[in-house]
Amino acid sequence: MWRTGLGASSWTCAPLPLRWNTSTKGSCSLHHPRLKPTPLTSPSWTGGKLAALSKASHPIMWLPLLLGALLWAVLWLLRDRQSLPASNAFIFITGCDSGFGRLLALQLDQKGFQVLAGCLTPSGAEDLQQMASSRLHTTLLDITDPQNVQQVAKWVKTRVGETGLFGLVNNAGVAGIIGPTPWLTQDDFQRVLSVNTLGPIGVTLALLPLLQQARGRVVNITSVLGRIAANGGGYCVSKFGLEAFSDSLRRDMAPFGVQVSIVEPGFFRTPVTNLESLESTLKACWARLPPATQAHYGEAFLDTYLRVQRRIMNLICDPDLTKVTSCLEHALTARHPRTRYSPGWDAKLLWLPASYLPARVVDAVLTWILPRPTQSVS
Repeated sequence: MWRTGLGASSWTCAPLPLRWNTSTKGSCSLHHPRLKPTPLTSPSWTGGKLAALSKASHPIMWLPLLLGALLWAVLWLLRDRQSLPASNAFIFITGCDSGFGRLLALQLDQKGFQVLAGCLTPSGAEDLQQMASSRLHTTLLDITDPQNVQQVAKWVKTRVGETGLFGLVNNAGVAGIIGPTPWLTQDDFQRVLSVNTLGPIGVTLALLPLLQQARGRVVNITSVLGRIAANGGGYCVSKFGLEAFSDSLRRDMAPFGVQVSIVEPGFFRTPVTNLESLESTLKACWARLPPATQAHYGEAFLDTYLRVQRRIMNLICDPDLTKVTSCLEHALTARHPRTRYSPGWDAKLLWLPASYLPARVVDAVLTWILPRPTQSVS
């Protein structure tokens, strides 16, 4: 026992009668019979005390995370809005007869860019030239013809000179036959792949030296159907292929200062999504099928398929093409272009989320939407 020398207010303190606890084999600990540990799982903690501690810790835990996320969003937005002073740079665009290519060519021409527009038809080139300024120049280009591609590459080199080519936009594309895969032939796939995949690859390889010379940009227009195969035919296959080429090209050209972006539009009202064209090609495909194959699907299958397709296209096709051309312009002019752009509400809210779902879920939904063959076994 100890005593303090504090006069009237003195007090004494006796040492606790501690003893060694050797009840557990191989271990020993100090123990006092009147001091018992209170675990966090005891009733006193699992009740109000633990709840109060949990509530008190929530703001402390989440506030730094929220502030960090807000800071990251602000910095990303500021970085995303930085642009380059490249208004007089040379930009080569394929497929400028109509759709995204034509609109982008006019849009960039109005902003002072030196636009070199590749058109498939003389009428498309003439119409575009009449609408644009003298800065815009057109040339006939069939991206499926390797000799024509090399000729156009020489024409571009003559135009850009020592400056080099700052931007290449691979826009030209076709839909091909959109329908059940068993209805198609290898030639059907080949025709779509030659335009949507092999064509852009050939144009890009031919112009890479000029792009490297200017440390420029390659912008490939694929599709949101390059992320999820929602229908049969060569279109999805071709867009998946162009996505893969773009990803590998981006990594391979990064050491040389050439940046590569992918624009994956949803459904927009362009010649590619023209319902009359899509329906006529599918009807012609049905007409050439052997009678046995037609019998497997039934007489009503084609009409039902076209009706479902028409309903979907009328519902989701967006007429505002500037949503796509704005992304294309950003990819060409931003100091830090994005790797991927997904213009269109259906791309952001429907197709991209669906691409992350399990395949069985996507299969079940599409099977429920599309008609079933008459002789289906499941």
